[in-house]
Amino acid sequence: MRDHSARTLAFAESPVQLLNILEWSHAADPGAFTVVILPPHGTRGAASRGQLRRMAQLARGAGCRVLWREARGGAVTPSRALAALAGPLRRARRLVLGDPFSRYLQLLLSMAGRCDVVVVDDGTATMEFTAQLGRGERLVRWHRGAPRGAAAALFAPVARRAVRRLTPGAGQRVEVFTAMPVQPVDGVTVVANDFAWTRSRFGPPELTGGADLVGTSLVETGVLHESRYLAAVAQLARAHGVTRYFAHRKESPEKLRRLTDETGMEILRPDLPLELIARKGPIGSRILSFPSTVVHTLPRVLAGTSVGVAVIDISEAWLTDRVSDRASGFLATVTTSALTRGVTSLTIPS
Repeated sequence: MRDHSARTLAFAESPVQLLNILEWSHAADPGAFTVVILPPHGTRGAASRGQLRRMAQLARGAGCRVLWREARGGAVTPSRALAALAGPLRRARRLVLGDPFSRYLQLLLSMAGRCDVVVVDDGTATMEFTAQLGRGERLVRWHRGAPRGAAAALFAPVARRAVRRLTPGAGQRVEVFTAMPVQPVDGVTVVANDFAWTRSRFGPPELTGGADLVGTSLVETGVLHESRYLAAVAQLARAHGVTRYFAHRKESPEKLRRLTDETGMEILRPDLPLELIARKGPIGSRILSFPSTVVHTLPRVLAGTSVGVAVIDISEAWLTDRVSDRASGFLATVTTSALTRGVTSLTIPS
């Protein structure tokens, strides 16, 4: 008998993607489907792998068939994973994925037969994705330049095919399921993610009465100077009585040790996406964050509570020389669009 759970095939490379796949499932009620987890490889992905394992348990509890596939590392592992996925990809009637910028997922898209595609959030990058798709551009992450070199040239046909798969056409529907404010794209259906599954499953949270600070990996991605970032965090801790710092899963241990030494804050390494941690509680009565996904998601997750969310303005002086005008403009858009949703603005005196 054919496995009907394979008619819809979802791919998650990060814990947030898997959370939003569950949110999409709750809203769309697609019946049984299969989630393929493609975890990061190496020690830098250890935190993500841990969160993915916790999210996998929640996905199984929600009725998903979950497959864990090691698709990275070594010379043989990726080809074996691709070979195993080739058949299910051709048979799938609908693909759900969380990061259209991922080269691995673009490769999987290029292998798929004609089917519907659903893109769920992997963070604020969804805003850039819809903008680039609407302009018919090759997909490039906002903090990186256009790909160059021999490897980029070899991959270019795959990238173009992936963009075609993400473009609505005859017999192929494309949906974006998102909590982000996105630009409309002709033919693409946009469905709002209000985190109904998370709110029904967890909370409401106990409030601590204090303030919590959400960390960012903008230093690790080369966007912010580490020294400027550490100084800004120290100022925030003093000015707003912040005692807890929720580390991003990609933040380096060395940077977090410096934060502890210089601020005395308690560094928390969440074992689940912050949206779930905040909803489960306990959580601060005020949450401070640099421009990131959570300034858009947490107000929805914490709807009906008295928790306030504030976004911290990033000074131009914090940006490294590697940051393009496009990247700094994108950060500004993340901030200004959050302000229209009830988030307050916080400026650090220079």
